[in-house]
Amino acid sequence: MAKASMTKYVVGITDHMIGQPDLEASILGDAVEIDFFDTTDETLFDPARLARLDALMVWGARLGPRSINHLSRCRGVVRYGVGYEKIDVAALTQADIRFANNPDYGTEEVADHAMAMILSLHRRLWEHDARARNFSDGWQVHSLKPLSRSNRSTIGVVGVGRIGTAVINRLKPFGFRILGYDPHQPPGHEKAVGYERAERLEDLLTQSDVVTLHCPATPSTKGLMGADGLAQMKPGAILVNTARGELTNDLSALEAALRSGRLAAAAIDTLPQEPPGPHPLLDDWRQRAAWLAGRLVITPHNAFYSDDAAIEMRSNAARTVQILLIEGRMRNQVLN
Repeated sequence: MAKASMTKYVVGITDHMIGQPDLEASILGDAVEIDFFDTTDETLFDPARLARLDALMVWGARLGPRSINHLSRCRGVVRYGVGYEKIDVAALTQADIRFANNPDYGTEEVADHAMAMILSLHRRLWEHDARARNFSDGWQVHSLKPLSRSNRSTIGVVGVGRIGTAVINRLKPFGFRILGYDPHQPPGHEKAVGYERAERLEDLLTQSDVVTLHCPATPSTKGLMGADGLAQMKPGAILVNTARGELTNDLSALEAALRSGRLAAAAIDTLPQEPPGPHPLLDDWRQRAAWLAGRLVITPHNAFYSDDAAIEMRSNAARTVQILLIEGRMRNQVLN
């Protein structure tokens, strides 16, 4: 006699950066059938397959009304990452489908990545490396100026949530003065964590030798460090963005700030378009233009990554789905 199927639920996974979703399947167990769409192209999602789903996990795909309208059985959508600008949360709310992101993974990795960028640019390491290749006379005499001590410098942290707090904790032993701006944190948060609260973003920008971004992309933060934000920065400051590309979405303004010296340097992990297309600033970066030597550092949106973080991200997202299906509770729920 054939064994009766144990399947109770169907969980869809739109796409995956790391091969097949075997880890997710092992966590969700035999009572769950995994339907792997294996594409980031929303137009390729089969309506009939969407209609079978009890839950949906999303990695890099967009999810809008064209798909959400077919999720007739779906109880919740879970985004593998922290950001969710590609997810139409309003449409999910309209369809009475709960949504959660995955904020509790990779905190250490992003904070470490930001710290590596901050310290390397503050010490002008990449610029030293680029210029030293051409030194033929003298060696030690080629010091770069200005070059300030850590305890004479101010770091401005924009967004003091999980990652911003982890960055502050890493900055403290170096002796930096630390300013933090986050209107969503309650009064006294700065005392608990250990930073000086800036009541206005402008106050932080005008005082900081390094500004590091750790806030989400929302209607109020998109373009935060465009032409206006860059113009408010202290002359000769450094900008670090390991948060969202939409925060620094004006590459022409960034180029102008670097060319004029308003910015001494910038380190970017997230770009407004990925992979990035042609742009004069990026073209010069690719060609190692002399004027940018060691002043613009770009990493391919992998600040979050380590072998451990990848496992943590997948495990946490799968457990969020598991809790939803078994207990009916959505952890990390994002409200529209």
